[in-house]
Amino acid sequence: MRKIDYDRQYALRDVIGEYIQTLGDLNPKVMVVNADLMGTCRNRSFVEKYSERAFNVGIAEQNMVSFAAGLAHEGFMPFAFSMAPFISMRACEQCRTDVAYENLNVRLIATYAGCSGGISGVTHWSMEDCAIMGSIPNMVVLEPSDPFQAQQLLKETLSYDGPIYMRSSVEPVPRIYDDESFEIGKATVVREGNDGAFICSGVVVKYALLAAERIACQMNKQIRVVDMHTIKPIDRDAVVDAATTGYIVAAQDHGVIGGLGQSVALVLLEEGMAPKFKNIGIPNKFFAMAHATYLYHQFGYDTDGLYETMRTLISGR
Repeated sequence: MRKIDYDRQYALRDVIGEYIQTLGDLNPKVMVVNADLMGTCRNRSFVEKYSERAFNVGIAEQNMVSFAAGLAHEGFMPFAFSMAPFISMRACEQCRTDVAYENLNVRLIATYAGCSGGISGVTHWSMEDCAIMGSIPNMVVLEPSDPFQAQQLLKETLSYDGPIYMRSSVEPVPRIYDDESFEIGKATVVREGNDGAFICSGVVVKYALLAAERIACQMNKQIRVVDMHTIKPIDRDAVVDAATTGYIVAAQDHGVIGGLGQSVALVLLEEGMAPKFKNIGIPNKFFAMAHATYLYHQFGYDTDGLYETMRTLISGR
């Protein structure tokens, strides 16, 4: 059984922002572009070490993405940092036309995934970003669940040809992995089980693991936890294999429309599989600002919510 220290947790924006310096050490083509959010996105260490490879375009996300596209055209590998709603919505056309249409090696690094921005309010939540970015041809969408995985996926981006959008929560997560390897487009089964499956990503993975442990103790059922760190392209084989358990709960800190759950459902339909299924995420409406953990509970994808949903699916009541 995997041992996880839930008392020691990490903010992925800190991990990702700081690891960019390591990527800069590994590849002289790596550059950082930000829209006056160097502190928020935690890339100060790269900026201080490689000032000639760092650019602040000001509060102008559209210009930031177009500027990054220009750097990529010149053979560089820019990492453009901002908040998820600002990249995916304010700079949507630039992501589509300047970056994805040209299939450029731009890495769009987005923090404040889902409603992890909490009391910053809906303007700073990203309930729609996977739906938007996932609909753009050539665009890969990633969502790491722990600090080690985030670093390894970032390292993988150095050898990937094409645009990538990586979203991450500001809500802290524990270290789940120790020495695993990760492949873009290939899910990770973080807990084995054949009595049902959680398919989730990002911050929700820690809650799914805790819910699976509770189910094992209280129901004597072993629930698989599938970490779908690549939202697009989704790992179809992992979804099909999870469906053989008969019960799937898909959960993501994202709107229920256009997120991980709908992608899982589409795979199931196309493959002609019909397990009992539930898609959990942010309901398709606007909400008042609140702390992230309160919102996760309200929307049903914290430990309590995931446990109750899977329990109901399995028991039929």
